[in-house]
Amino acid sequence: MLKIKPLTKDQIIISLDRLTRFKHTEVKYLRVFKDIITSNLILPKYKKNELDCMDYREIKELAQEIFNNTLGEPDNLEINQKLFDYENSIFILDENTKELLKNKINYASCLKLIDENSPNNLKWLKNLANSDDAKIEREKSALHFPIEKVVISEGITEEILLPEFAKLWGYDFDKNGVHIISAGGKNQVVKLFYTLSQTLKLPIFILLDRDAKANYDEIKPKLRTFDKVHVLKNGEFEDVLKKELIHKTLSYGLENISLPPDIESGERMTKVLEEIFRHRGLHEFKKSEFAQTVKKCLTSSDDISPEIADIIEKIKRLDKKSKEMVDN
Repeated sequence: MLKIKPLTKDQIIISLDRLTRFKHTEVKYLRVFKDIITSNLILPKYKKNELDCMDYREIKELAQEIFNNTLGEPDNLEINQKLFDYENSIFILDENTKELLKNKINYASCLKLIDENSPNNLKWLKNLANSDDAKIEREKSALHFPIEKVVISEGITEEILLPEFAKLWGYDFDKNGVHIISAGGKNQVVKLFYTLSQTLKLPIFILLDRDAKANYDEIKPKLRTFDKVHVLKNGEFEDVLKKELIHKTLSYGLENISLPPDIESGERMTKVLEEIFRHRGLHEFKKSEFAQTVKKCLTSSDDISPEIADIIEKIKRLDKKSKEMVDN
């Protein structure tokens, strides 16, 4: 006989949020299920190391008992099936992981907890119950989900600005299911691509800085026929921003300072910007903060450089039928 402590509203929302994020199915489901078992199953009481040795089917059954003890038994499992179909369409799943997805959690009872302030993945979950075509709903409401393409970039600048440039170019990442991930460096791009290429069924677009040839050589043998790499023609992403946009951003963010002549030098743009900030006695130059200021200064497609436009077009064309893999 199980003794269960009911889930709180916050626990339900946090659990649903984690279950529907873009993360491998096995990782996110085990985390959520084990968390609520350790926190809400009073008897029998399991320790984390005991759950780590437990069969996936048993973990699933305990978790759904805890959920439905609070939510009630489901009238139908339509949402469960749609979640199964979606996860199975984007990730390569083994039978154990599929067992986690074949749960009978009463998702329908959770939908009233989702509102306009909820993250897009939860709004998408709510739409699963009311729509037969998730892609139409995604395009109509810019929900981001279901995800169809993944972009891996080296840094945070690309993650912040590429979706904004794309929107000005007429290609909304959220409406088209494009998910961008900042890996945090060249070596991390390689590690992330290796992991995703082995577990993900979706096409991947990799954006590398010009000096990442060795990393590209590591990636190349693992590329699938529908993946694509773009190596920047010059430097890093800050170097392919239009100079006019850099001027506009500095003027906006730094109160109309006069710019030194070396703004047009052949130096890396990040080095130039670091020098400007240092010589003016300003706070330390940070790429993420600067990218957020650039974002505020974007007004039209005139702010988009030819190479950024080229990158957007390649992402736009990326799909599982793509044959061209590498562009230097």
